[in-house]
Amino acid sequence: PLSPHLQIYRPQITSVLSIMHRITGFSLSFVIILLVLGLFTLAAGKGYYDFYIKHITSYPLKLIIFPAILGITYHMLNGIRHMFWDLGFLISNKQASISGFIIIALSFFLSFLMLHIFGLI
Repeated sequence: PLSPHLQIYRPQITSVLSIMHRITGFSLSFVIILLVLGLFTLAAGKGYYDFYIKHITSYPLKLIIFPAILGITYHMLNGIRHMFWDLGFLISNKQASISGFIIIALSFFLSFLMLHIFGLI
């Protein structure tokens, strides 16, 4: 590259969260596969759906479900933060940093809450 890039600059909360927003957006496209499989098994009948639920709640898949739910909540909350930025709110450095930490904390809180509600933890 012609100009200094990631090797020179120290990571900031806004840049890290921006990169994570892109990564979660891309990764969530693969989570759609699990959702579509669930919808197909639901349409196929109770036996298929029970088989799907049995396997989706198994321990190895729980290791996939938590990052997926965390990605969904983070991507949603950070997207809302971006909409506030588009409207001209929370754009100072201090406000952007504080809102970033709030987004991270809320993402983990809502993820654990959703896992508890769904009975996965």
